[in-house]
Amino acid sequence: MTLDTPSNDLSHIIEADRAHVWHHLLQHKPLETTDPRIIVEGKGINVWDATGREYLDAVSGGVWTVNVGYGRESIADAVREQLVKLNYFAQSAGSIPGSLFAEKLISKMPGMSRVYYNNSGTEANEKVFKMVRQIAEKRHGGRKHKILFRERDYHGTSITALSACGQPQRSAQYGPYTPGFVEVPHCLEYRAQWDVENYGERAADAIEEVILREGPDTVGALCLEPITAGGGVITPPQGYWERVQEICAKYEVLLHIDEVVCGVGRTGTWFGYQHYGVKPDFVTMAKGVASGYAAIACTVTTEAVFEMFKDDPSDPMNYFRDISTFGGCTAGPAAALENMRIIEDEGLLDNTNAMGARLIANLETLKEKHAVIGDVRGKGLFCGAELVADRASKEPVDEKQAQAVAADCMAQGVIIGVTNRSLPGFNNTLCLSPALIATPDDIDRITDAIDGALTRVFG
Repeated sequence: MTLDTPSNDLSHIIEADRAHVWHHLLQHKPLETTDPRIIVEGKGINVWDATGREYLDAVSGGVWTVNVGYGRESIADAVREQLVKLNYFAQSAGSIPGSLFAEKLISKMPGMSRVYYNNSGTEANEKVFKMVRQIAEKRHGGRKHKILFRERDYHGTSITALSACGQPQRSAQYGPYTPGFVEVPHCLEYRAQWDVENYGERAADAIEEVILREGPDTVGALCLEPITAGGGVITPPQGYWERVQEICAKYEVLLHIDEVVCGVGRTGTWFGYQHYGVKPDFVTMAKGVASGYAAIACTVTTEAVFEMFKDDPSDPMNYFRDISTFGGCTAGPAAALENMRIIEDEGLLDNTNAMGARLIANLETLKEKHAVIGDVRGKGLFCGAELVADRASKEPVDEKQAQAVAADCMAQGVIIGVTNRSLPGFNNTLCLSPALIATPDDIDRITDAIDGALTRVFG
């Protein structure tokens, strides 16, 4: 596949990009002398750049988003049909796709009840932070306003979302931050902070210790990813989530699960928290909700939370006084409805579990071959391999070496992810999240590329 424009237009596109586009997550100085990468087309699990080079995309659009793969005409058709009929109206009113998708979404989330539409994962999390603060003001005299977050977790790019950021290199240089956000320890058993038999329970008990230190009457919510994503693909240890729920109930702390990465099939269930029997008060999601075919994010709450904002209608301040302009776009829920239908009709949850098991098995085989792989972890098509210079000491490889592995895979035509500029000294995990349509051949090609890359980078 090639760019559908005359070849002499390619140089113009590259120059226009270099002159005017400010890319995400890039240091632009090297782009003054090298061409920016221009992705022009995608089909299935593959993408093509402007030179016609094909890549297998093992990270679903670079940031865990394109869950059902590229080129889905039925989603594009659903979006076009809806946009022609009604493209937008403020969410103070309803819409047909907004109502139908909310109903469909809630059917997949027992115990949850209400959907608040947003346009990004950051914004979805911000809405929860605002709700928690307003609940504290309404019901606790403003005292129960603190929000706990976990080391190595990430919840968005705004100043307040970065106030809840457990990745120091992502939040560096952007302070001062919103007060009232407090960090709790991570739960990565491979790098255990305590030498105990029941590590999961001990890691959860550390949350209770923070609550007691801060004062239970000041802590309103706990915000966690079900499986830590950009912090190293950290699956929770046995006993962790059960104890977390006990602690939240004991101290009346609202539980906020950030499913921006894990949601809508990525881990082999509709939502990552559903692997662990968790009953959250808030669930936030974005990325895979519409597989990137339209912008949409959701803040989902229980009916009990919703009722807190309507218990005194005579008070003009006693409701959630918030708006998300592009939460009123109808393309998002229209795309999300079709996205969810595809996952159901094509059995993609089952495929995710099967291909995820194959991916983990392949990585474990690579671990036997390459001493540089210290740990393999993940669930569904959301997996990571942590690279170490020495297995005995678990000393991480240098970030540049991990980046070199990703670059080598890219040269082979396979795009993988790697933690970078997030955790000082620990940007050493390869991250894999291919589309839920991945085949056995796709999985094998991904791990074959990593195999070759590890051999060339580390010998």
